[in-house]
Amino acid sequence: MTSLRQCHNKEIWNDYVLENGGHPLQLWGWGDVKSANNWRVYRLFLYDEEDNILGAVQMLIHQLPLPLTSIAYVPRGPIVSKENREELLEKLAIYAKKTCRSIVLSIEPDDYEYEVPKDWHKSNNHILPARTIILDLNKSESELLNSMASKTRQYIRKSASENIQIKQIRNREELTKCLEIYHQTAKRSKFAIHKNEYYYDVFSFMEDYSPIFVAYYEKEPIAFLWLAISTDIAFELYGGMNEKGRKLRVNYALKWHAIRKCKEWELSRYDFGGLIDGGIATFKKNWADQESHLVGTFDKPLSPLYNLYSRGMPTVKKIMQKIKSLFKK
Repeated sequence: MTSLRQCHNKEIWNDYVLENGGHPLQLWGWGDVKSANNWRVYRLFLYDEEDNILGAVQMLIHQLPLPLTSIAYVPRGPIVSKENREELLEKLAIYAKKTCRSIVLSIEPDDYEYEVPKDWHKSNNHILPARTIILDLNKSESELLNSMASKTRQYIRKSASENIQIKQIRNREELTKCLEIYHQTAKRSKFAIHKNEYYYDVFSFMEDYSPIFVAYYEKEPIAFLWLAISTDIAFELYGGMNEKGRKLRVNYALKWHAIRKCKEWELSRYDFGGLIDGGIATFKKNWADQESHLVGTFDKPLSPLYNLYSRGMPTVKKIMQKIKSLFKK
């Protein structure tokens, strides 16, 4: 017999996630970020009858307007072997229905292939994009460069030759300057972002698992790139640049610096955080010779109201857009 039980110890949780190749969005700190911003978080271990841990899953719960109740969501998880996957998913669905009263359990695994039990199905209601660019950091720098578009290599060299200094920031004052750049970027590119307190939460709760690299010109920040990392994986969260940064194309030197730093830290994968059509996606795609496609979203319906949720009615679409914006912007 197996059992699913909550974990209340941050050190034990993070040790398991890091030692078992978990994604940074499964770390304790990311759960704390979401808990402080309109989500509930459940960190659950799957135990066998001898109390050995077989798997782990950080599940987030977001309330929906009536008559709907809530959505249960697992970002880039769970962390479990193929042998114990079905057992964990079945127990997790029961937990989400009985304890959280959710109408659906949605998972977005960090995998290219993924088998789920027969009563699960693929969903079009994505929170994180399945299309992305993922670099294999086990490759040499030369191999990574050779996979890029020639103009990307050219702009890396050109922007690196400018009077640019790149460093990792470590205090709130420096972060505030980055957020000023982020607001400029959001206004210019017409996308919504959170209030600053949300990003201060990410900075505080994710600690060393969320490095921020900043490019300076004449001692002033002109661009930043913010990651979430685990033992194996780097995942881009946020980034932006001001007009000076755009003119110098500093985003090329900055991203290459971050990639090289992740190689130095011996991470194995660098995920660009998703592809959404537009200029930013074009920029990202020029860093590799092919896109990466994760498996996407799987749903386990938990209520007759799931059909209302999944049909894509205008109200539901607005709800999903709100959930996406709450999750990662």
